[in-house]
Amino acid sequence: MSNGPLHRIFVIALNTFREAIRDRVLYNLVLFVLLITASAILLGDLTDGHEARTIVNIGTNAMLLFGAFISIFVGVGLVSKEIEKRTVFAIFAKPVNRAEFIVGKYLGLCLTLLVNVAVMAVGVTLALLYVGSGALAAGIWPTVYLIFLELCILTAVAILFSSFSTPALSALFTFCIFVIGHLSASLRELGNALGSAFAKYVLTAVYYLLPNLSLFSFRTEAANAMVPNAAMLLGGTAYAVVYIAILLTVAVIIFSRRNFK
Repeated sequence: MSNGPLHRIFVIALNTFREAIRDRVLYNLVLFVLLITASAILLGDLTDGHEARTIVNIGTNAMLLFGAFISIFVGVGLVSKEIEKRTVFAIFAKPVNRAEFIVGKYLGLCLTLLVNVAVMAVGVTLALLYVGSGALAAGIWPTVYLIFLELCILTAVAILFSSFSTPALSALFTFCIFVIGHLSASLRELGNALGSAFAKYVLTAVYYLLPNLSLFSFRTEAANAMVPNAAMLLGGTAYAVVYIAILLTVAVIIFSRRNFK
């Protein structure tokens, strides 16, 4: 691991990916989502001919929820597990700095999420092809990409909290961010409607400081055969990259000052 920082980050990311793949819970989650997709096909008789819409609704929401489960509960343990097992000392005894460690762990989990989301999306696509909706099958992939971006942000949030807090609290905080992130736009509108200057400032601050995850929400529209436009995809990508960079920078700063003794 002495061939430069990029090589060291790559090795840490690959090891993280291998550890996550060996965790049976990930296989169970993928299997469960595929079963949900299969059940959506069976529900076709109950949806008055809207099998494809049902499949997309169930499939994309399952991708987000189970992807969030992986982001939160695996993400918060990436750092704390190494500290609890004392393996962090062996890692830092090598020419690896703490920034490389954090970034490598993050990219490893993102790679795990990419594989899981892709498998889930293939399951949904096959289900759509089965019911004869080829156009909708091709059109869901931009929505899947937005889901993946959202999960990447959530993973960065989980790693940030795990850099200074316990796994239980980190999971709780990250879950709260996940919920608030989907409601931030509504909370801002609520602050403007309440007529209270204090509430308006607080909820506006929440809107700008916490991740606005509603920017990546296109699941309902995808079920109605709509496809996100280029502006939404590019804007979402730029927002995610900047926000993730900020979160990881803060995580590295906090983790670099942490004393493991």
